[in-house]
Amino acid sequence: GGPVTVTHPEMRRYFMTIPEAAQLVLQAGGMGENGNVYILDMGEPVRILDLAKDLIRLAGLEPYRDIDIIFTGVRPGEKLFEELLTAEEGAEASCHEKIWVAKKSPLPSEFPHLLEELYRVARLGDDLVLRQVLKRLIPTYQPEGVPATDGSDRV
Repeated sequence: GGPVTVTHPEMRRYFMTIPEAAQLVLQAGGMGENGNVYILDMGEPVRILDLAKDLIRLAGLEPYRDIDIIFTGVRPGEKLFEELLTAEEGAEASCHEKIWVAKKSPLPSEFPHLLEELYRVARLGDDLVLRQVLKRLIPTYQPEGVPATDGSDRV
């Protein structure tokens, strides 16, 4: 009876069949080398709104006439588009056309100290300080409420 809820009209996600995902995971496991991170080629992302409309039509109904679609808004921390890898991280081809290997980046020399600091701050329960430490550990992390260190105005 509806309505169908969608977070945002531009929300996109990757989809693949369970058999395809299982096959690629098994292939990647067979290629496994300690420390490698594998990225599966999942094709093009699908707009969730289009998926909702298609499912309504497959049920023999018409979107917005028989079943409404309402937008609930993006939840905190949720992204409109999934990023499999950032441009800085990059990936290299593997021996399988649908499996990529994430480029390894060396850990910063202060990593052990930052990790200890992360544990300490997590036990204190201060969310803002925790996000600041995570930002130092993971430079591409974009936490809400933490001033940007790249000169932008984002908070």
